[in-house]
Amino acid sequence: MNIEIFSDVVCPWCYLGRARFRTAAEAFGGDTVVTWRPFQLDPEATGGGLTTERMADRFGGPAKVAEMHERMRGLLTAENLPYEPEKAISANTRDAHRVIALAGEAGVQDAVVDRLFRAYHAEGRDLNDHGTLAGLAAEAGLDGVAERLAAGDGETEVAEQVERARAMGVSGVPFYVFEGTWAVSGAQPAEVFESALREVAAQA
Repeated sequence: MNIEIFSDVVCPWCYLGRARFRTAAEAFGGDTVVTWRPFQLDPEATGGGLTTERMADRFGGPAKVAEMHERMRGLLTAENLPYEPEKAISANTRDAHRVIALAGEAGVQDAVVDRLFRAYHAEGRDLNDHGTLAGLAAEAGLDGVAERLAAGDGETEVAEQVERARAMGVSGVPFYVFEGTWAVSGAQPAEVFESALREVAAQA
């Protein structure tokens, strides 16, 4: 079964959804092929500075942001995922999505996505920096990224998929598309994803 996941690396709900969907896919036990698709929560982001500080300006101050972080920390801890949002560096994720697209060509997309999620949400790594992106990709089995980013590789594919998401009406992530037809929105509980997998398998 083919599943496309529209996601943004800086989205904590996407980070959570990744873990929950993986649990569901393992319980389902069928043959699933996941392709990660790009979505930018803030395509105009310039990058730099702490994400927490930018969030405080948007969501009502530091105390409100701290509450949001603690809620998410509880959800992610339940999935055994590290989460240190106070370290997160604001990023424009266009180049991170290009790396993910290149990883898809090499067959290591899941590993690269996992590494980028952890780097942003738990390690305070700067995803604006090509050297950092290349190092993280290499850790996940994808070499030569710095040179390919410099050459513009992945730009066309990311732009096309971002436009495709817009045409499909995707307005938030994570967003899951099963066999190009059925869709599930949000970081649903694993049981919901498993039910969707079984229903799609039965209908397809």
